[in-house]
Amino acid sequence: MIRLHVTNDLSVAAPVAPTLDQSRYLTQVMRLKTGDALLIFNGRDGEWRAEVAEVLKKGVILKAVEQVRPQATTPDLELIVAVVKKARVETIVEKATELGARRVRLALTQRTNADRLRLDRLDAIAEEAAEQTGRMDVPLIDDPVKLETILDGWEDGRRLMFCDETGGAPTVEALSAVGSGPWAILIGPEGGFSPEEGERLRALPFATRVSLGPRILRADTAAIAAMTLWQAAVGDWER
Repeated sequence: MIRLHVTNDLSVAAPVAPTLDQSRYLTQVMRLKTGDALLIFNGRDGEWRAEVAEVLKKGVILKAVEQVRPQATTPDLELIVAVVKKARVETIVEKATELGARRVRLALTQRTNADRLRLDRLDAIAEEAAEQTGRMDVPLIDDPVKLETILDGWEDGRRLMFCDETGGAPTVEALSAVGSGPWAILIGPEGGFSPEEGERLRALPFATRVSLGPRILRADTAAIAAMTLWQAAVGDWER
């Protein structure tokens, strides 16, 4: 069944107005008509079965019918990734959504050399991935900021999985030793972190330095591998 992310509050018989693009998708691509059913979610009120209540000249009106799943939260995991080429960032956002990240933070490092990004497109990619994977929220995608700014404002109690291409502990064992809770995963740029950045990261008291194996991975591959290992060690896969 079609799943759609909406912004309206959801309750029994509540009217829901999708965006114009979503309305076109429902009526012109999926050919839904009045009375047809779909699933909707807003990240707050769980997942609901809805019906097409009215087809207008511009847009459609949906009606929430009943809640089919209560709201569930994703693990408290942030993915911090150095900005790389646009196509790879888009892949990272899509896969981070599929793998359960709650937030994607784009970092500018000393060796960042990448295309200009469109945040609205990244938001749309995350929304579509959330609709397809069955999760009931959409991750936040942050504007790019300097890595040093992210580290200077680090949240108390959040651990950092630092994927260090120069070496580190075996990932699953290192993460399991620390345990679950708020985490972030840091993926560096294509040229690696600068010596100054690497020195600071290795000295952070909240960082767990890990290795992603003997081969140097591209940023998108590294992000997927790191999130997979994190999920296996301390994430929500067991549930």
